Amino acid sequence: MNTLFVRRNTLLAIISILFLSVLSGCTSGAQSETSDEKAQRPIMVQGPMPIEAEKFAERLENVKEEKSGSFVFYIGTVDDYPVIVAKTGKGMENTAAATAVAIERYNPIAIINQGTSGGHDPNLNVFDIVLGERTVNIGSMKTADKDENEGMNPTDWIPMDLMASEGSAGEDPDAEKIRYFEGDKDLLAAANAVKDTYSEGKVVEGTIGSADLWNNEVDRINWFHENYGTSVEEMEGAAGAQIAKEYDVPYLGIRILSNNKVNDGQYNPDTAASNQEYVYEVVKEYISEMTAE
Repeated sequence: MNTLFVRRNTLLAIISILFLSVLSGCTSGAQSETSDEKAQRPIMVQGPMPIEAEKFAERLENVKEEKSGSFVFYIGTVDDYPVIVAKTGKGMENTAAATAVAIERYNPIAIINQGTSGGHDPNLNVFDIVLGERTVNIGSMKTADKDENEGMNPTDWIPMDLMASEGSAGEDPDAEKIRYFEGDKDLLAAANAVKDTYSEGKVVEGTIGSADLWNNEVDRINWFHENYGTSVEEMEGAAGAQIAKEYDVPYLGIRILSNNKVNDGQYNPDTAASNQEYVYEVVKEYISEMTAE
């Protein structure tokens, strides 16, 4: 047999083996990286103001701080699992922007939006906690059609679902409905699993209302409670829920009553810290359930 022919075939065989080995190594590495990335997706805990975020951040281990614009992210761990506390700032716009930035930047596996709120339900008291079975934007509304000097009547306003149509929400009758964002079932289950650890009030499921407004008119509060089913109101949750839905990220609102005008519950700023202590237990439970799977 021709010696040159044998050498050439041997060389081709060696090259083929080396190529397959490299290809196998690359494939294995890519699979491992995907698995690692999934395991390292953090839980995001949001709080609007310093008193609603920093107590939780103090509980993190191995903390480092990052900023994006005015948003502050405290990056650390709970039970050796990555957790990020986001100080979003107050209001719907800040929360929506902070949520989008966080999802793009950190790819969280779940988001918990938590903080203080004002009561709408007369059966709830200061220090009670509402788990957001659903969250709703109570500021997205369409007023009645009235001419000049015909006055204003907020009880005639109707909901306006900005996600119902790509056309004008003000002209589309399909948009004249209430948009509720459902809380994630697994996050709700984790929150309910540890509610007995909270001793400063009740922990109940309910509807969280959000808007860039502060309602002090008891009749208006009662109107939302009756027509929207709201348990509490705040200024952030529905914005975070909407962005999380767009990115398909599990989301839950957890809000403590810091006051309740419908039953004369006076404002107490200590509620913010109490809520973070409870949410810390929720996060630990959620981590335990995820890592046990």
